[in-house]
Amino acid sequence: MQLPSTIIDEAALNENPQEILRVYARISWRDLVALTKPRIIALLLLTTLVPMFLAGPLAPSGWLILWVMVGGFLAAGGANALNQYLDRDIDHVMVRTRLRPLPSKRMHPTQVLVFSLLLCAASFVVLWLGANLLTALLSTTGIVYYVGIYTHALKRSSTQNIVIGGAAGAIPPLVGWAAVANEISLLPILMFLIVFYWTPPHFWALALMRQKEYRAAGVPMLPVIAGEKETHRQIVLYSVLLLLISTMPVFLGLLGPVYLVLSLVLNGVFLWQAVDILRRPTNNNVWRLYKFSLLYLALLFLAMGIDGLFFSIPESAVNLVFRLPQ
Repeated sequence: MQLPSTIIDEAALNENPQEILRVYARISWRDLVALTKPRIIALLLLTTLVPMFLAGPLAPSGWLILWVMVGGFLAAGGANALNQYLDRDIDHVMVRTRLRPLPSKRMHPTQVLVFSLLLCAASFVVLWLGANLLTALLSTTGIVYYVGIYTHALKRSSTQNIVIGGAAGAIPPLVGWAAVANEISLLPILMFLIVFYWTPPHFWALALMRQKEYRAAGVPMLPVIAGEKETHRQIVLYSVLLLLISTMPVFLGLLGPVYLVLSLVLNGVFLWQAVDILRRPTNNNVWRLYKFSLLYLALLFLAMGIDGLFFSIPESAVNLVFRLPQ
């Protein structure tokens, strides 16, 4: 791929502050969209949307869905842009990130910082006014956790960066539920845990494929520090935990038999592929698990929604766990 011709000369920009205005005028909307990483956001929005249909006796209004989807996109996009701002010193090392707007010098760091903060602020306002304060606070918590805990504190210092930092990507189900119910209950907490335990095997599969790049960038992903065999074992372990967590809503009476059947099928395929990596650690098997993990999470949440059409959520699923004081 060829880089666009619009490259920022940072030295000239520093010598001539008036050049900043001209540079801002040349910002490409494609680069702004790229900063938000929309393909990743699509999966986050799905895990936000499904809980909205399970959180109340009636389907949410179209307007509520719209504002939550817009607010969720702004929040995730702002967090992704902030992540790229903080990682601007290493993104040029990795093949999959070196064509981003910052390492390719199509945008200035200040531009990215301003853009990301505007998105984050807008997301809070949209979710507060379009849904409720709890929804806005939960979304903002996800941003702070992702940027502060994962990117800033853990990503370059611990092999547990994905395990602990993965909690940020697990917040969307809480956001979707709170938007309708204005409280957090047991079922959305289990949804949170499903995404939390899904994240390590999903991302470690990618890290196995990109470990040379992570090593060059100084990022201590598990394959880089603990080696491939240990990463394979951890993927199997978390796949087993994911199966147990995924079926727990059924045995607690929160979801029904339709979800149970679909969940067992999806988890069976996931676990089989994880074990296959342990037995035959080829790049094809690793890449197959990575791609399936994306489909797995989408189908698992859709299975929850389908189950909701046939199985009434019992009162135990919406027993109050947390609500903001009125």
